[in-house]
Amino acid sequence: MGDQMQFIVEKLNQEPFRKNYNLISFDSLESLQLLQLLSDVLGEIDPKHAVDIREELPEQTAKRMLNLLGILKYKPPGTVSDLNAFRQGLVTGNKTVIHPVLHWLLQRTNELRTRAYLARFLVKLEVPAEFLQDDTVADFNKQYEELMEAFKNLHKEHEQLKISGLSTAEIRRDISAMEEEKDQLAKRVERLKKRVETVQNHQRMLEIARQLRLEKEREESLAQQKQEQKSQLFHAEQRLQRAQVQLKEMQHMVADSKPESLMKKLEEEINFNSYLVNEKIPREMESKKTSVYFLQKVVAEPAMTQADLTELESEIEEVNAQMNQLIEKRIITYEPTDSKFSMYRQQASIISRKKEAKAEELQAAKEEMSSLEKQVELKNSQAHELGGSEVLTEDEFKQYVSKLRSKNTFYKKKRQEIAEITAEYGILQRTEELLRQRHEAIQQQLQAVEEKKGISGYSYTQEELERVSAVKSEMDEVKGQTLDNMSEMVKKLNAMVAEKKASLAPVIKELRQLRQNCQELTQECDEKKIQYDSCAAGLETNRSALEQEVKGLLEECAQEESNYHYINCMKRSLEIQLQRAKEEMKAYVSPDPQERRRAVREQYTRIILEQENLGKKLREKQKVVRECHGLNMKQMKMWQDFEKLMECKRECFLKQQNQAAIGQIIQEGGKDRLVL
Repeated sequence: MGDQMQFIVEKLNQEPFRKNYNLISFDSLESLQLLQLLSDVLGEIDPKHAVDIREELPEQTAKRMLNLLGILKYKPPGTVSDLNAFRQGLVTGNKTVIHPVLHWLLQRTNELRTRAYLARFLVKLEVPAEFLQDDTVADFNKQYEELMEAFKNLHKEHEQLKISGLSTAEIRRDISAMEEEKDQLAKRVERLKKRVETVQNHQRMLEIARQLRLEKEREESLAQQKQEQKSQLFHAEQRLQRAQVQLKEMQHMVADSKPESLMKKLEEEINFNSYLVNEKIPREMESKKTSVYFLQKVVAEPAMTQADLTELESEIEEVNAQMNQLIEKRIITYEPTDSKFSMYRQQASIISRKKEAKAEELQAAKEEMSSLEKQVELKNSQAHELGGSEVLTEDEFKQYVSKLRSKNTFYKKKRQEIAEITAEYGILQRTEELLRQRHEAIQQQLQAVEEKKGISGYSYTQEELERVSAVKSEMDEVKGQTLDNMSEMVKKLNAMVAEKKASLAPVIKELRQLRQNCQELTQECDEKKIQYDSCAAGLETNRSALEQEVKGLLEECAQEESNYHYINCMKRSLEIQLQRAKEEMKAYVSPDPQERRRAVREQYTRIILEQENLGKKLREKQKVVRECHGLNMKQMKMWQDFEKLMECKRECFLKQQNQAAIGQIIQEGGKDRLVL
């Protein structure tokens, strides 16, 4: 109990309660305060229960709390008698009942909050069976159950998304990485554009490449259309085969059937339909009309009070009693001939009930078959709209799976080839870039050699000369000797380029070896990184375990400190009581009478004596009253009789006065008549 109270006090001192309790103040709470505290905790779980219990009746409070605890699946310990004691303790605010409930609620607040939220939508409303016979009510109940199932599925998906969702930091990192890749690709595209612009007729080449890409895409779409048409043709052939099989079966059935059997089936169907039209449907219509009539009659009547209901119940009881009397009379006047007729009547009623049941079963089976046929047609139409194919049979599905597996292996193989080609393309691209750099360096060396030899701009001059030679052949003939010399120099330069290439060949081989070493080192780096991550994860788990241990020790320290303060407070209260006892003993033993009078014992002794004297006086007074009780009662009765006698005399006097006045009026009336 001490650990339980400590846990409750710690939770109540935290957010969102912030009660600032300690063990003493929590233990000294009254029953009404405990009930209000329990209502506050339940209100934190379900906001509808955040009410002030002073504004509602105790029965309403207990009912509200018991309903919510039942929804939260709280199981009080003990048997049925203990359950009754639990309800009584919850009404009265007993500590032994409230403390376990608070401990259970505060242990799993988040879980219970979710359960209370779901209970608002998933606690099913129980509809009586007689109301479900109405089609409208049944449809609404079915829609209600479907919406409940949809809510369950949506809540599960929501929880799964919350668990498996990525953090914002990871998303930001992915976005930043994608932006960096985008910038790199833009730079790369810019470099490629600059390189392409130096090539002659690059616009025409780009147009040709674009047309080639469009044609390839068109080829792929045509191949896909061809494949779809093949699949449609295959499914059409399958449908044709099934239709032919069904046609053969129908022809076989028609060939085997006889006119007598067909007529018999038609007669059975006609008899069933005539039974429905002539007997079943009119009876159902009549019952519906009577029920509608009674319902309209009930609606038209004014609202009934409790007295009207009791009167109707009494009338129903009287009618039932009369029916029982009539049944008893019929049993007394029972005759054997009536027994035979009753037996036949019973058999006829049993047969009619069986007939009605079978007709209802047949009608339900037909309705179910029609609904299933409609569902099949709907599914077939949906399949046609989505994929243009029907439902596959087992053999067709196996063939489809085998084709899919072969395509999957072919796809994996081609994907591997694409990956290899991509890697080789990257290597070749890098080699091309290196060779281009080498070529530029050699060109620079060539220009330097040309400058040394005094023939700078030879390559450009050669191009210009070739261009001019096509236009001016005469100039070429005049300078033939110079061109021969220049051709010899070009040959020498070509020989030098070949030598440079030959000398660069081992360097390229060495570069390939270095690239391979680089790949191995990269792989080794990845492995080391994986080892580092695993080691870091292990250290992180150890750190979290140590943090949990430190947290537990801190909680234990706080608990011990609270226990220390509690014991200290108890010690202080005991010291105060001991001090009061010592002072009382000192005052009681003291020879000074004034000091003795201050003692609590003397004060209580004086009070006891005073109360005893007062009791004696009251007993004497009671004795006197008992002795005079009889005389006083007689005297009171005499006074009452005297009062009645005087009242009677007063009434008689009033009557005499009234009679005298009436007689005087009559005499005066007689005198008036005589005068007339």
